[in-house]
Amino acid sequence: MIKYCLFFVALSCAVAPLQLHSQTGTPAEPVRYVGGEICNPRLHEGGFRYVIGTENIQVMRANRTDGTVTDPNVADSVNTIGWTYNHAPNLTYWNGKFYLEYLANPKDEQQPPGHTLLVTSTDGRDWGKPFVVFPMYKAPKGVTIPKPYYGYIMHQRMGFYTAPNGRLLVVGFYGHSYNPFKEGGIGRVVREMKTDGTMGPIYFVRYSSHAAWNETNTAYPFFERSKDKGFKEACRALLADRLKTLQWIDEDRGLDGFYTLKDSINRVQATSYFHRRDGKVVALWKWSYAALSPDEGRSWSTPVRCPSLIMAGGKQWGQRTADGRYALVFNPIETQPYRYPLTMMTSRDGIVFDSIGVVHGEVPPRRFMGENKDFGPCYVRGITEGEQTPPGNDMWLTYSVNKEDIWVSRVQLPARTTWTGPVDDNFDGVAEGGAIPNWNIYRPQWCQVSVDALHHLSLRDEDPYDYARAIRVFEEAKKVNISFDINVEEEHDEPLEVDVTDRHGARAVSLSFHHGQITMAGKPCGDYKVGQWRTVSIGIDGDGLKVNGVALAPLHAVKGVERLSFRTGRYRELPDRNTPNQEPAPPLPGCDKKVAPSRYLIDNVSIR
Repeated sequence: MIKYCLFFVALSCAVAPLQLHSQTGTPAEPVRYVGGEICNPRLHEGGFRYVIGTENIQVMRANRTDGTVTDPNVADSVNTIGWTYNHAPNLTYWNGKFYLEYLANPKDEQQPPGHTLLVTSTDGRDWGKPFVVFPMYKAPKGVTIPKPYYGYIMHQRMGFYTAPNGRLLVVGFYGHSYNPFKEGGIGRVVREMKTDGTMGPIYFVRYSSHAAWNETNTAYPFFERSKDKGFKEACRALLADRLKTLQWIDEDRGLDGFYTLKDSINRVQATSYFHRRDGKVVALWKWSYAALSPDEGRSWSTPVRCPSLIMAGGKQWGQRTADGRYALVFNPIETQPYRYPLTMMTSRDGIVFDSIGVVHGEVPPRRFMGENKDFGPCYVRGITEGEQTPPGNDMWLTYSVNKEDIWVSRVQLPARTTWTGPVDDNFDGVAEGGAIPNWNIYRPQWCQVSVDALHHLSLRDEDPYDYARAIRVFEEAKKVNISFDINVEEEHDEPLEVDVTDRHGARAVSLSFHHGQITMAGKPCGDYKVGQWRTVSIGIDGDGLKVNGVALAPLHAVKGVERLSFRTGRYRELPDRNTPNQEPAPPLPGCDKKVAPSRYLIDNVSIR
């Protein structure tokens, strides 16, 4: 929605008050980043360190058959027909299960028809098949689409609400294309998710205050018509929750006085919030806006832009984490069509944030062109305050990549970006298929990364346009000895690449394993046989480098190294910030079909 966002930015800049005295922690500057690092726009990872132990998991891989859109009610997390614009996910955890909601359109942003899907998981790492939770809207007989709109779509800033009585409500918003905001909105709908996986009927819980919508001219009844007292009690609790409902404000600005936040020039979009250590509530929005409430959302300070938070319109997420600290997650760059990387910064008190690190640094090719399908991982959301929390000490996030595929990240806590001491990883203590401590994992649906039954790290790749990746951060050093055992079980067109990089991702070492040869920049430094184990050694001493005893020149000059990366495909720099975002193009050839698998086993990783 580029035109809308450009207008929003211009309006914000034109009316934002000049702040000569902005004391940190006050309504003039609710939060501040003091780390000083900024994004390198030429790198997918932004030149930042990684948040150690983060696992990126693809929940749904968009597919289309023969370049055509077919049955709109069918989508699959692996390999069947579906729509290719998938975006705006929301996440919760309830009664032992993760629930993830996202919206979908055939191929373009906010172009009809549209519906919302739901997908579940018991562990957050293996997900089922999505199913439609809010179908395409069908207006009652005699009700026509008002001008200048031309179709019905779904939109949502909030996905779930666990009521005080334990009921789980799934929440969405019906509106008109092209703009579901203000007069383009119809209203908020809810339905109950039952513990047995069934769902209750759909009801409206609030109509847009910008138009004359009510039970007589909308497709579903008002929730008060329900005969289920517990359901109505849950809906009333939701409507009374000032913080939860603030997430709705940019879809319906509340001409009836529903919201306590005064935002006369409509600056705020996509609310997230948390209670900071002093008890005040911090509300966060796109474009670096923030505000404070001292009384649980009954009143708010005027939203202001926090100058130390650099971002565009890709949403920001804030929360208190399970270790008692605070996190802000967003795309730290002011470009709208190029939203990468996804980063996280942490805080002791919820006011001053430091230590920025990468949560998701991969930008795969966009397989299907679509209007406003911005590149990269964006529209991040976590589990909102007041919802149930998953077991363990991890933070869970969800987002879309290229507005095409749906992902989650499991962030290992406490969040840290540096490692101290040696590394000795043989995976013996890791359960088959379980989470891999201290490794950063990138796991698309068709590129599995896991520990197998014999406690080897396994990388399997069947994707024609993506790869599996596993990264081990180690203590930064100018002199380091690295060794690992590797078994190339199956290989095909793409090589396995093993990199040793500095803190910014610059590759001092880049080994290619392909057709029995180990090479670096075309120079041989060892061999291997498919199906057999061999040990690889890498020694770095300042500007000196030896691989398996062969002296080589480093690929790039670096001050020190701190990451070991295994990747089942070639290093990629595209898309970059010059890649055309809106030029029409066909789907990438063969992107809906798996390729022959390659598989690599890693063991006994030692770094000293």
